[in-house]
Amino acid sequence: MSVAALRDRVTARRVAALVAALSGALVFSLATDLFPHLSNNHDEGVYLQQAEMLLAGRVNLYPPVPEAVRPWFFVEDGGRLYPKYTPVPAAMFAAAKALTGEFRVALAAVAAGNAALCYAVTAEAFDRRTGVVAAVALVGAPLFLLTSSVFLSYAPASLLNWAFALAYVRAVRRESRRYAAGAGVAIGLAFFARPYTAVLFALPFVAHACLTLYRAGRRGREAFRAWVGRYAVVAAGGLTFVGATLAYNAAVTGSPLLFPYEAFAPLDGLGFGYRRILSHDLRYTPGLALRANAWVLWYFGTRWTVAGPVGTLLAGAGVARLLVGRYRRMAHGAPQAAVTRGDSGGPLPDHELRAVLAGLFVTVVAGNVAFWGNYNVLATFGDPTDGLIAVLGPFYHFDLLLPLSAFAASAAVAGWDRVRSLAAARDDDRRARVALLLVLAVTLPVVGAAERAAVEPPVERNTDYTEKYERAYAPVEDADFENALVFVPTPYGEWLNHPFQSFRNDPDLDGPVVYAMDRDASGDFAVLDAYPNRTLYRYTYQGEWTPAPSERVTPKLERLERREAAGFDVETRGGVIRDAGSVTVRVESNGTAAEYAYEGDPGDEVTVSWSLTPQGASVDGENLTRVTGNRTVPLNGTQEVVLSVTTVQRGGASVTYREEVTVRATDEAVEVVWPPERSVCNLVLDCDREGTYLPDRPETRVSGTWISSTLSVRE
Repeated sequence: MSVAALRDRVTARRVAALVAALSGALVFSLATDLFPHLSNNHDEGVYLQQAEMLLAGRVNLYPPVPEAVRPWFFVEDGGRLYPKYTPVPAAMFAAAKALTGEFRVALAAVAAGNAALCYAVTAEAFDRRTGVVAAVALVGAPLFLLTSSVFLSYAPASLLNWAFALAYVRAVRRESRRYAAGAGVAIGLAFFARPYTAVLFALPFVAHACLTLYRAGRRGREAFRAWVGRYAVVAAGGLTFVGATLAYNAAVTGSPLLFPYEAFAPLDGLGFGYRRILSHDLRYTPGLALRANAWVLWYFGTRWTVAGPVGTLLAGAGVARLLVGRYRRMAHGAPQAAVTRGDSGGPLPDHELRAVLAGLFVTVVAGNVAFWGNYNVLATFGDPTDGLIAVLGPFYHFDLLLPLSAFAASAAVAGWDRVRSLAAARDDDRRARVALLLVLAVTLPVVGAAERAAVEPPVERNTDYTEKYERAYAPVEDADFENALVFVPTPYGEWLNHPFQSFRNDPDLDGPVVYAMDRDASGDFAVLDAYPNRTLYRYTYQGEWTPAPSERVTPKLERLERREAAGFDVETRGGVIRDAGSVTVRVESNGTAAEYAYEGDPGDEVTVSWSLTPQGASVDGENLTRVTGNRTVPLNGTQEVVLSVTTVQRGGASVTYREEVTVRATDEAVEVVWPPERSVCNLVLDCDREGTYLPDRPETRVSGTWISSTLSVRE
């Protein structure tokens, strides 16, 4: 095949299609390999839970014990649970699952669609060659790559917004009601997905529509009526889905004007003043808003665009070219309205479309100042390596990637054309080619280094989070659950999927495994009563769960039993640390305790015999002298019974063995969940999960310490 024939076949559209396909493949790879357990933004679990509900034909959950299985960011309303997010992004994820069996296909499709739309819109505003460069610039932006690879609403909402932009342009330029209907549907769905985001994106196009109607009115009634008809089609499509949004609100919250997010947190909204979501609150003043958004934009422009600051500088140059061109047109008295496309005129000439795209910088940036979410993505203003912005970027500004990529591409193409024209002006063709190669040799490494510097840090931070989750989920992933009930810890409060997003329940809450929060004794027995015939497990870990990716925990999945009898005898044994001076035994429940001193030398191990009966918990071991409390600690209903054995060295150091048993007592019997939660604590009496006992990991505790206990029915 000749070079000329190859050039004819390699068209801009085909190259753009290849870029879009590669972007989808790259995002699918990132979603699979970088985020196999989802990201550190726990909203992903909300959208996936909602997608699974939609696949089951539900918008609400009706669990038997709602407070024990309430997912993160779900509203609880009289035993009914529903997510605070609208269902459009979740519906996209659900569609991919239904069609392909894999949720992540939706992420790839959305990424490919956004790349294709970036090309198409930029080609409309400039030319197809610039459109291809814009698509490449988009795919090179870390914000695009990472935010598109997670199950959040920002990339799907942008797909709808950008589809609206393309349909609007073609509706105006081709005077097409079909494209006008598409534009209305797209922006209506975008409003359903993220209302405020859609409004900010639509504003520059609305401004152009008003300008077009003004011009049409000046030309005459017939022209005005024709444009009113076209825009009425756009409005009809948009208002249809605004109505759908209000209908959904009414269905889930009871009021068309009450959005689910507002039902979840009434003060988590737009504007300034006191803002609150759960326990996080602050007074969001205009000054604070400007500071927060200034930092967000600084990080956006220096870290999250293609090649970091290089892409931002190119976009700035592209906007500067637009402003200079507009100044020259005004200086030469260019017509403001004409009848054909192009800079000579038309209902939407190129320079006006570029101005509309540039207007997005104004509306998206200014509009986000009024939203305190941009404060929340920053852990601290001056540290770009902390907070959600460190791992996924300034995602509330995702729509800015469209104009930024378009203007960066326009500047890059114009610069290249300028270099080529200067080289072509030389008489020696060989020297011209050498000059062009030198320009590429200098610029490409610079751009490549800048791109690597932009992409590598957030990828490495997300890798650290993935390794943390991989380690935490290991015993659950290795398990083969069948009709199981797993109690899970709640380090961030009483929520499922926060932080353990993989522990999601089926919409009917009756799948092979049901996850429930490990709460107090009363709450746990309520779950046990609701699921009486399941195999029981407790998932826990040793360590403290924090947001820091470097702080890991050691997980443990433990099989449980629910046992009932007229009474139980328990024998607890533990290793004695060297140079022990004293041993104290304590049993307590519901604030009542009995304490015993161990008499004599316990040797290498201490044994404590105790019992659980309807009358109470009591210690029966030999060599024990009661120091405080009654011999029997009473049991009333459901409670946690704690036995602790503390060994103190002569130098003052101590080790405490702690067993916490979930108990329910009646007049005639006692129920227990066995084995108890065991911990080995250094220097303190209660160390929570930092001292979780791992029998097969002796290196995680003081040398010589171990604990075991047996439960037997009392004769």
